[in-house]
Amino acid sequence: MTWSRRGTGESFTITPEELKAKLDRGDAVVLLDVREPDEWAVNRIEGATLIPLMTLPQRARELDPKAEVVAYCKMGSRSEQAVFYLRRLGFPKAKNLEGGIDAWIQRVDPSLTPY
Repeated sequence: MTWSRRGTGESFTITPEELKAKLDRGDAVVLLDVREPDEWAVNRIEGATLIPLMTLPQRARELDPKAEVVAYCKMGSRSEQAVFYLRRLGFPKAKNLEGGIDAWIQRVDPSLTPY
């Protein structure tokens, strides 16, 4: 099993460009920002929900296990942990945004403020 595949065969990651295409098509995607509130205050992907990684165990039930959840953080490490956790809870479509919001800013939306 590779890092990009988990039990269901669903891809474990998504690139910024793939996410942008889904959002542009109007695909149903739940954007999950697992950063801290002070990071959220600097920038965020429009439409995202803030659930900091440390609160995810208490708040995961706020998310739909059938939905495609795309988690992101600054560079992808915390969101990777979030996706591992969500997959174990029964979210087979949970994905990690490769490179986090930093990659999103560099490759999709340079109007957002980097930090």
